Amino acid sequence: MSSAEPTVDQVTRTDRLDPAEVADVLTLARLAGDADGADPFDEHVLLRLRDPAAPAVHLTARADDGTLTGYAHLDTTDTATGTGVELVVHPAYRRRGTGRALARGVLATATGPLRVWAHGDHPSAAALAVDLGFRRARVLWQLRRPLTAPIPEQRLPDNVTLRAYRPGDDDAAWLALNARAFAEHPEQGHWSGDDLRVRLAEPWFDAAGFLLAVDSSDGRLLGFHWTKVHERPGSARIGEVYVLGVDPSFHGGGLGRALTAAGLTYLRDRRGLDRVMLYVDESNASAVALYGRLGFAHWSAHVNYQLG
Repeated sequence: MSSAEPTVDQVTRTDRLDPAEVADVLTLARLAGDADGADPFDEHVLLRLRDPAAPAVHLTARADDGTLTGYAHLDTTDTATGTGVELVVHPAYRRRGTGRALARGVLATATGPLRVWAHGDHPSAAALAVDLGFRRARVLWQLRRPLTAPIPEQRLPDNVTLRAYRPGDDDAAWLALNARAFAEHPEQGHWSGDDLRVRLAEPWFDAAGFLLAVDSSDGRLLGFHWTKVHERPGSARIGEVYVLGVDPSFHGGGLGRALTAAGLTYLRDRRGLDRVMLYVDESNASAVALYGRLGFAHWSAHVNYQLG
């Protein structure tokens, strides 16, 4: 006797979610993250979900009892590089066509190129991407290291000192330095004042853990290490090398290594953490080598698939 075909939930499109729907999406993301060992959305999507004015297209799939079984977020604001997509399916409702239905909804909704992140490089996401003609375009590694292991001592270059970030006073200078340091980066180098301000207002922001390297003679910003602490109920706290950058004119002098070590020491000694993570492009060989020398090892991968 053959089993009945699984029912595919209806996919609905909307340009705005109400607070209850946002809560459902965040609950779904938490359940999927716990099941998969990797959160399905990056910080950019989570910030946009909490901002009712942020333009986006939302695709939702629900079971007959109203359970949110799947969700896709389409960021249509970057007309140059195409629509950014992140998609998640409820762990208890997989293998019934929901992911494929959402993906087809994305293809029917978006115009131009598509950029889709598969966090954790889940095999089902890879199989679906191949079936729909997407190509594997970029891989972001998550590296981790224990903070209980010795942190290599790194000396700051001559005439360089460290100080904490001063919100408001340092904003313009930091944005300019960030743009120089990440001129070739597809996301980080394009931060606006609004991108910075929304993160400075986040509950996790810690000015003391936002370390600036400055020229002792004139106060010019030369580099930075912005740390972050992830605190989630039911999970161990973990630090992050959130953003680390050095002015291109100071590359090769050891400032990046010194800033990394200073931030790790801060997370260990001032925040009481015993582990830390960071994200780095697989293709960034120099950064991968630097972090390897500082004791980081590969933990997981996040894959960007593109179409068009």
